[in-house]
Amino acid sequence: MTGAEGFPSLQDAGNVLRPYTAFKLSLRLPPLVDAGAAVQELKALLEDNAPYQAKVTFESNGGASGWNAPSTAPWFERALDAASQAHFGAPVGYIGRGGTIPLMNMLSRGFAKAQMMVCGVLGPRSNAHGPNEFLHVPYAKRLTAAVAEVMAQMP
Repeated sequence: MTGAEGFPSLQDAGNVLRPYTAFKLSLRLPPLVDAGAAVQELKALLEDNAPYQAKVTFESNGGASGWNAPSTAPWFERALDAASQAHFGAPVGYIGRGGTIPLMNMLSRGFAKAQMMVCGVLGPRSNAHGPNEFLHVPYAKRLTAAVAEVMAQMP
Protein backbone atom coordinates (compact mmCIF):
# COMPACT_ATOMS: atom_id res chain seq x y z
CA MET A 1 0.00 0.00 0.00
CA THR A 2 1.58 3.25 -1.10
CA GLY A 3 -1.30 5.54 -0.16
CA ALA A 4 -4.65 5.69 1.61
CA GLU A 5 -7.52 8.14 1.79
CA GLY A 6 -10.71 8.41 3.81
CA PHE A 7 -9.31 7.56 7.23
CA PRO A 8 -9.80 9.86 10.21
CA SER A 9 -6.75 10.95 12.18
CA LEU A 10 -5.86 8.73 15.15
CA GLN A 11 -7.27 11.14 17.73
CA ASP A 12 -10.61 11.28 15.84
CA ALA A 13 -10.85 7.58 14.95
CA GLY A 14 -13.69 5.45 16.21
CA ASN A 15 -15.49 2.21 15.58
CA VAL A 16 -17.80 3.60 12.91
CA LEU A 17 -18.45 3.09 9.23
CA ARG A 18 -16.74 5.60 6.96
CA PRO A 19 -18.32 7.01 3.80
CA TYR A 20 -15.39 5.74 1.71
CA THR A 21 -11.88 4.37 1.89
CA ALA A 22 -9.37 4.39 -0.94
CA PHE A 23 -6.02 2.66 -1.29
CA LYS A 24 -3.23 2.88 -3.81
CA LEU A 25 -1.47 -0.44 -4.18
CA SER A 26 1.83 -1.44 -5.75
CA LEU A 27 2.60 -5.10 -6.25
CA ARG A 28 5.91 -6.76 -7.11
CA LEU A 29 5.23 -9.78 -9.25
CA PRO A 30 7.42 -12.85 -9.70
CA PRO A 31 9.23 -12.85 -13.06
CA LEU A 32 7.01 -15.41 -14.80
CA VAL A 33 3.64 -13.90 -13.79
CA ASP A 34 1.80 -12.06 -16.55
CA ALA A 35 0.98 -8.56 -15.27
CA GLY A 36 -2.22 -8.23 -17.29
CA ALA A 37 -3.59 -11.50 -15.91
CA ALA A 38 -2.54 -10.52 -12.37
CA VAL A 39 -4.36 -7.18 -12.67
CA GLN A 40 -7.57 -8.93 -13.79
CA GLU A 41 -7.30 -11.50 -10.98
CA LEU A 42 -6.75 -8.78 -8.38
CA LYS A 43 -9.75 -6.85 -9.72
CA ALA A 44 -11.94 -9.94 -9.38
CA LEU A 45 -10.66 -10.70 -5.88
CA LEU A 46 -11.31 -7.18 -4.64
CA GLU A 47 -14.65 -6.50 -6.35
CA ASP A 48 -16.39 -9.86 -6.05
CA ASN A 49 -18.16 -10.72 -2.79
CA ALA A 50 -17.29 -7.54 -0.92
CA PRO A 51 -18.25 -7.85 2.77
CA TYR A 52 -21.17 -5.99 4.40
CA GLN A 53 -22.67 -4.89 1.08
CA ALA A 54 -19.73 -2.60 0.49
CA LYS A 55 -19.24 -1.31 -3.04
CA VAL A 56 -15.68 -2.00 -4.16
CA THR A 57 -14.24 -0.66 -7.39
CA PHE A 58 -10.78 -1.34 -8.73
CA GLU A 59 -9.01 0.81 -11.30
CA SER A 60 -5.62 -0.12 -12.70
CA ASN A 61 -2.94 2.17 -14.05
CA GLY A 62 -1.46 -0.81 -15.87
CA GLY A 63 1.21 -3.25 -14.90
CA ALA A 64 4.61 -4.48 -15.94
CA SER A 65 5.48 -8.14 -16.23
CA GLY A 66 8.66 -9.22 -14.52
CA TRP A 67 11.92 -10.16 -16.17
CA ASN A 68 13.36 -13.63 -15.93
CA ALA A 69 17.09 -13.64 -16.61
CA PRO A 70 18.22 -16.15 -19.23
CA SER A 71 20.73 -18.87 -18.41
CA THR A 72 24.22 -17.53 -17.94
CA ALA A 73 26.66 -18.43 -20.72
CA PRO A 74 29.92 -20.03 -19.52
CA TRP A 75 32.10 -17.17 -20.82
CA PHE A 76 29.86 -14.64 -19.05
CA GLU A 77 29.97 -16.53 -15.75
CA ARG A 78 33.79 -16.67 -15.92
CA ALA A 79 34.03 -12.96 -16.81
CA LEU A 80 31.67 -11.93 -14.01
CA ASP A 81 33.54 -13.97 -11.44
CA ALA A 82 36.98 -12.74 -12.57
CA ALA A 83 35.84 -9.10 -12.49
CA SER A 84 34.26 -9.54 -9.07
CA GLN A 85 37.39 -11.16 -7.68
CA ALA A 86 39.62 -8.46 -9.19
CA HIS A 87 37.61 -5.45 -8.02
CA PHE A 88 35.74 -6.66 -4.92
CA GLY A 89 37.92 -9.52 -3.67
CA ALA A 90 35.01 -12.00 -3.67
CA PRO A 91 33.23 -14.31 -6.12
CA VAL A 92 30.32 -12.90 -8.08
CA GLY A 93 27.02 -12.86 -6.21
CA TYR A 94 23.45 -12.76 -7.46
CA ILE A 95 20.38 -11.18 -5.92
CA GLY A 96 16.88 -11.66 -7.33
CA ARG A 97 15.72 -8.04 -7.11
CA GLY A 98 14.54 -5.50 -9.62
CA GLY A 99 12.82 -8.14 -11.75
CA THR A 100 9.87 -5.85 -12.40
CA ILE A 101 12.01 -3.23 -14.11
CA PRO A 102 10.06 -2.90 -17.41
CA LEU A 103 13.19 -1.94 -19.36
CA MET A 104 14.78 -5.35 -18.76
CA ASN A 105 11.83 -7.19 -20.32
CA MET A 106 11.89 -4.85 -23.30
CA LEU A 107 15.65 -5.30 -23.78
CA SER A 108 15.34 -9.09 -23.53
CA ARG A 109 12.66 -9.15 -26.22
CA GLY A 110 14.78 -6.98 -28.53
CA PHE A 111 18.07 -8.75 -27.81
CA ALA A 112 17.03 -12.33 -27.06
CA LYS A 113 20.57 -13.78 -27.10
CA ALA A 114 22.18 -11.02 -25.03
CA GLN A 115 23.67 -11.69 -21.62
CA MET A 116 22.51 -9.03 -19.16
CA MET A 117 24.67 -7.62 -16.39
CA VAL A 118 22.14 -5.73 -14.28
CA CYS A 119 23.84 -3.89 -11.46
CA GLY A 120 23.67 -0.68 -9.55
CA VAL A 121 25.85 1.52 -7.41
CA LEU A 122 24.15 0.78 -4.13
CA GLY A 123 27.31 0.90 -2.09
CA PRO A 124 27.56 1.11 1.68
CA ARG A 125 24.76 3.16 3.29
CA SER A 126 23.63 4.59 -0.07
CA ASN A 127 19.98 4.64 1.12
CA ALA A 128 18.42 3.91 -2.27
CA HIS A 129 15.31 5.96 -3.04
CA GLY A 130 15.52 7.67 0.36
CA PRO A 131 15.59 11.39 0.99
CA ASN A 132 19.33 11.28 1.62
CA GLU A 133 20.25 8.91 -1.21
CA PHE A 134 23.81 9.30 -2.38
CA LEU A 135 26.39 7.75 -4.66
CA HIS A 136 29.25 5.98 -2.90
CA VAL A 137 32.04 7.08 -5.28
CA PRO A 138 34.68 4.44 -4.34
CA TYR A 139 32.12 1.67 -4.90
CA ALA A 140 30.96 3.24 -8.19
CA LYS A 141 34.56 3.35 -9.46
CA ARG A 142 35.09 -0.34 -8.67
CA LEU A 143 31.78 -1.29 -10.28
CA THR A 144 32.60 0.71 -13.42
CA ALA A 145 35.96 -1.06 -13.70
CA ALA A 146 34.29 -4.45 -13.21
CA VAL A 147 31.70 -3.72 -15.94
CA ALA A 148 34.48 -2.65 -18.33
CA GLU A 149 36.42 -5.84 -17.58
CA VAL A 150 33.37 -8.02 -18.29
CA MET A 151 32.69 -6.15 -21.54
CA ALA A 152 36.31 -6.72 -22.62
CA GLN A 153 35.74 -10.48 -22.30
CA MET A 154 32.79 -10.56 -24.72
CA PRO A 155 33.37 -13.08 -27.53
